[in-house]
Amino acid sequence: MPRTASADRVRLVEVAEAAGVSLATVSKVLNGRPDVSPTTRARVEGLLAEQGYLRRKAAPPATGLVELVFHELEAAWSMEIIRGVENVAASHGMSVVLTESGSRHSPGPDWIEGVLRRRPVGVVLVFSDLLAEYRDVLRARAIPFVIIDPAGDPTPDVPSVGSANWSGGLMATRHLIELGHTRIAAITGPDDMMCSHARIDGFRSAMTSAGLTISPDWIRFGDFHTAGGYEHGRALLTGDDRPTAIFAGSDLQALGVLEAVRELGLRVPEDLSIVGYDDIPLAKWVSPRLTTIRQPLRRMAEEATQLVLRMAEAPLETVPRMDLATNLVVRESTAPAA
Repeated sequence: MPRTASADRVRLVEVAEAAGVSLATVSKVLNGRPDVSPTTRARVEGLLAEQGYLRRKAAPPATGLVELVFHELEAAWSMEIIRGVENVAASHGMSVVLTESGSRHSPGPDWIEGVLRRRPVGVVLVFSDLLAEYRDVLRARAIPFVIIDPAGDPTPDVPSVGSANWSGGLMATRHLIELGHTRIAAITGPDDMMCSHARIDGFRSAMTSAGLTISPDWIRFGDFHTAGGYEHGRALLTGDDRPTAIFAGSDLQALGVLEAVRELGLRVPEDLSIVGYDDIPLAKWVSPRLTTIRQPLRRMAEEATQLVLRMAEAPLETVPRMDLATNLVVRESTAPAA
């Protein structure tokens, strides 16, 4: 039997009663009004989903926006993501709105209200995951989303585009081993990020396969930033038995290690070989030029944007999870062990 306006109204009255709110509040949620608290919105959206309430899909906004969301903007790394999203958006005659919100795990509560006001065609997020209540709200408003996932391991129902972090860690360490290094340290990102552990797991696999000892003190969890690379690099290089090579979990960390090396009067690669990760543009302009693992950040952003635009046109039968390949780029910061 076809739905009627009367039947819809009865169903919405039931939702309002179950949620303990007025019918006007339910209407505000349905229309994406900002003057509803996140807790109330999530409760109402959940009840609407349980009732099987169907809404007509809203037409894409006239502005044709794709929203890109970071938890922090770090120029060298973030610019590659921004360029990738802009490349695809421009090819579809769309614009990009850039938002900074929340922590590395998920956007903040203020963001969901803003995105409902902006009503983009789709959202590309650079986070580990997206809270279930935010996912429900976006899906209820027919706003597709994809996570660019260098940071974590999203839940199975979240579309994501990532890269082969374990393989990257393996390739970096094997390169150093093939150069004759046996005393190899590793500096990675935060301990609560999946990509940090994946890169270290690749490091461990290469070391174990080569029959090399892994010193527990030579595995350091940092923050992927230059200052953290400097601090950990200096600590490793001022010990009684310093490593001859360091695998850094990001190019920024590798740059921090380079600064520590200079301060200590050492030389790269004569006294220490360094491998970074990401291959940001700066990696080939520092001296010596940085050997690194290329993470295809721009292509990851392009694939994520293409995916979110396809989802805006029609629902997908399966939840896409894409991991792009990483590869080793050899430059002058690595050399055979002395």
